[in-house]
Amino acid sequence: MNIAHLLRRSAQLYPDQPAVLHGDQLLFTYRALGTRTAALAACLREHHGVLPGDRVAIYAANAPEYVEALHAVLWAGAVSVPVNYKLHAKELAYVLADSGARVVLVSEALLAAAHEAGADPAHTLVLGSEAYQAAVSHAPMPVCDRAPDDLASLFYTSGTTGRPKGVMQTHRNLLAMTACYFTDVDDVLPGDAMVYAAPMSHGAGLYNYAQVLRGERHVVPRSGGFEPAELVQLAASVGQLTLFAAPTMVHRLVDHVRATGADVSGFKTIVYGGGPMYADDLRNALAVMGNRFAQIYGQGESPMTITALQRAQLADRNHPRWAERMVSVGVAQSLVEVRVVDATGQPLPPGETGEVVVRGDTVMPGYWNNPEATVQTLRDGWLCTGDMGALDVDGFLTLKDRSKDVIISGGSNIYPREVEEVLLLHPQVHEVAVVGQRDAEWGEVVVAYLVAGEGGAVEDAALDALCLEHIARFKRPKEYRWVEGLPKNSYGKVLKTELRGMRA
Repeated sequence: MNIAHLLRRSAQLYPDQPAVLHGDQLLFTYRALGTRTAALAACLREHHGVLPGDRVAIYAANAPEYVEALHAVLWAGAVSVPVNYKLHAKELAYVLADSGARVVLVSEALLAAAHEAGADPAHTLVLGSEAYQAAVSHAPMPVCDRAPDDLASLFYTSGTTGRPKGVMQTHRNLLAMTACYFTDVDDVLPGDAMVYAAPMSHGAGLYNYAQVLRGERHVVPRSGGFEPAELVQLAASVGQLTLFAAPTMVHRLVDHVRATGADVSGFKTIVYGGGPMYADDLRNALAVMGNRFAQIYGQGESPMTITALQRAQLADRNHPRWAERMVSVGVAQSLVEVRVVDATGQPLPPGETGEVVVRGDTVMPGYWNNPEATVQTLRDGWLCTGDMGALDVDGFLTLKDRSKDVIISGGSNIYPREVEEVLLLHPQVHEVAVVGQRDAEWGEVVVAYLVAGEGGAVEDAALDALCLEHIARFKRPKEYRWVEGLPKNSYGKVLKTELRGMRA
């Protein structure tokens, strides 16, 4: 089944329901959204020669047209290639060439970069342009039939360890992901609205399908991104807001609400993921904004669907292991199996750290044009995530670090997150990232990069004392380096590869 049938169904069932808002201004009902999507799909087919299975890139910042553009590609039976709009033209060129994109749907501000990257001007359509308006007024076409295991999307990884890989996501993968949202993350209720404050090319955009299925609202902020004051205003004027956010975004929103005393009653759910939410930050978030948080852990290779930590679990402070569960990433989502395995692939008992592996209907069939990487990542039906973690006796998974981020010093494994959690206990440490530095004697030593809070940097001795109070001596950083800010990608993830390069 083509996942675009979700929009076709809602356009029939909820034709007069509000669908797309720009800020708090209503642009389209579901009837209009369905009509525009079917028209754009027909234009892609008839004027740009897009056939079932062809790839269509979307190189755009968040915009009201993004939802219909994404669904139009699927409606036509084609494969969406959502591209991070912050990519350099050379990186974009690689994605366009590797995917073989026939058409590029692009923001006006990114048109020059798209042409520089090799996009064919004859098959480049600018969102919101006159040509685009003509396209969404075209005679519509019916939803193209697709099989569950046909390709729906190519999601390109960040490429921190080489060329980005195109993750093949099928219609089955995305439908299973959507089902898991309802069973494991949050329900979608009448009057709900998904606000796209994080890039729609990534996890935030993937959650559109659950909202579409229930005929609820899609809100694109006027800023096109994440601005805490704007989100607070939208919570008040639109109401029942749900958003997907990286932990750094949650941190900023909580800081704003605490500083301004803003009313948060218009926020329904904040789903966080894409990186660790440290215990102190999470306690602050719950104290300031209440029981509005849920966590997911996933990868492009199993989109948004490995584990989930529901709001009820976060709220259950009476549970004897609440403090441990709070910093976990929850339990396996309903349609997947999760294991922690040793180097030979054998399952490890509860409490032991190994690689997290997952299988189920959400797991990709492989990487586009990359059989070698596929064989390395998919083993005996299991996706090898490259993440290190441990399961407890109740099935709650606690992540330690990416396998490549584990520091091996003097033969002992040191998990950076454990050290980061301790350093964040100091009130003058605003942010921290821990990496390993090569050392002739120990193999690697621990180096901490810190961003100071309002009180400014503190002496190394104070941080040493804090570490010695909470963790083993050998895990204590060899060096503390204060920086103005940590390097991050557009999704808020700290780029530890860049930090390692800063050591020279």
